[in-house]
Formats: sequence, structure tokens, C-alpha cells
Amino acid sequence: MSLAEIQNRIARAETAAGRAPGSVKLIAVSKVQPDERVEAVLEQGHRIFGENRVQEAAGKWPRFRERYDGIELHLIGPLQTNKARQAMELAQAIHSLDRPKLARTLARLAQETGACPDLFIQVNTGEEEQKAGILPAEADAFVEECRGLDLPVRGLMCIPPVDEEPSLHFALLAKIAARNGLDGLSMGMSGDFERAIAQGATHVRVGSAIFGERETV
Repeated sequence: MSLAEIQNRIARAETAAGRAPGSVKLIAVSKVQPDERVEAVLEQGHRIFGENRVQEAAGKWPRFRERYDGIELHLIGPLQTNKARQAMELAQAIHSLDRPKLARTLARLAQETGACPDLFIQVNTGEEEQKAGILPAEADAFVEECRGLDLPVRGLMCIPPVDEEPSLHFALLAKIAARNGLDGLSMGMSGDFERAIAQGATHVRVGSAIFGERETV
């Protein structure tokens, strides 16, 4: 499937949901993709990309930024506190703020540098033990804690369980965001982004449907 096809599907989903055209940002998830595939998408004019690992992003995007203007990089994978400074230097948004220790680290670094990427709090909507994220019952308190640290929390992010209807999790995330006055909803991937848009997604994270299956590392 091509980038243009995904963009057209997003546009149709926006219309079907009564959303304004262009209200959903497409994050092209380029993790573990070879440079030639990423460059092909850049050549088509797309500029918003997502990476899981800070180390991989650091090895890839400074080179591309020398050749392409306006790249917006989103870190969507788990973030270790010892990688936080590098992540803040590389990314315009971090979608995986998932624990108080990381929040305090980001706040300290933001005070030191005078800048901070946009932040999305990851909510473990399925309450899965193996998955990162704040539990839904603790989300309100964590949003308040982050605001108390002067962090620029723009929204929430979730990854629904693979064996459950994702729309239920998207609706839950939207409800938590609404009661906390947050507009950003990072939810929806290659297999379910249209359902996420129907529930209010502002950012969808699409990888394999644009680039093809990822290469192993």
C-alpha cells in the first residue's frame, strides 16, 4: 500500500467522522526500515516520522535532516531515563511518558535546556502486565503531577491489546483526555487507524502499511 493510499484513507475517515480535513497527523513509523524505504517516503513530501529507539533515531535522522527540511520526529517507543536527554534533542514529540521517574527526569532536563518536546502520556488501557503505561485509574493524578512539573503534556497515547476490540480502548483514552482538558490522542496503527479516527485520534502511527513489513535487526 502506498503513502498516497493511506493519506486518502485518513481523509475519508476524517469525513466519515465529521472531522475537519487535515485534523489527523500521519506518523510514518520508520523503525527498523532501511534508509532507501524512508528516503522514498521523504521524496514524496512526507515529513512526520516515528521511531521506537533513541539509538536508531540518532543514527538515521541527523543525516536525513541535512538533506530534507521540516522533518518532525516523534519518539513512540519506551524511553529509558538515561536516554532522555538525547531523545529531547532529537524529537519534537515523545509519545511514551509512562512513569513518574521519567516525568521528573524530563522536567529537570527541560529546566536545564529551556526546551521540551511535546509530550503524550502513555495509558495502559488494557491493564496488561507486560505493557508500559499509566493505569487508567491513575491517569488523572499523573496528568496533574506532570502539569505540576511544568511539562508540556499535549495528549495521551495507547496501544490496545491485540485480542480486544480497539475501539473500546480508543473510546476510553478519549474519555480520559476529555476530562483532563487534553486535545491530543495518539492512537491507531496500520490495522485500526480508521477506527481510531472515528474515536477522535489526532495522531495515527502507521508503519507496515506504508513501508512494507519491517526488516529484522
